[in-house]
Amino acid sequence: MKLLLDTHALLWWQGGSRRLTAAARKGITDASVVFVSAVSAWEIAIKTALGKLRLPGPLAEAMDANGFTELPIRFTHATVLGTLPAHHSDPFDRMLLAQAMVEDLILVTHDQQLRPYNVPTLWT
Repeated sequence: MKLLLDTHALLWWQGGSRRLTAAARKGITDASVVFVSAVSAWEIAIKTALGKLRLPGPLAEAMDANGFTELPIRFTHATVLGTLPAHHSDPFDRMLLAQAMVEDLILVTHDQQLRPYNVPTLWT
């Protein structure tokens, strides 16, 4: 099983939040690969700069400590993003959807607005 963490799922995992369900925790623990998108790093950087978020340490260190794999943004991701219906307007979430589609990944998310896209999902 190959997973892609939505930004909030990554933050909940890092913070040990109880908002992350037991099923999601098990999925992350048991997955063959857990990807974190560059778009999540971008979103975190923006929210940190705006004072809306504070991380306990560098994201790259957390990625290494958890054995997560970075997923860069590719042209093919952007092309698929451009074809998505406008069920959801958040550009970060739309890119995560496109990446999950292109890379054949299961998206780990709590965002119910993503349901209409029919992307394989592990709900948090």
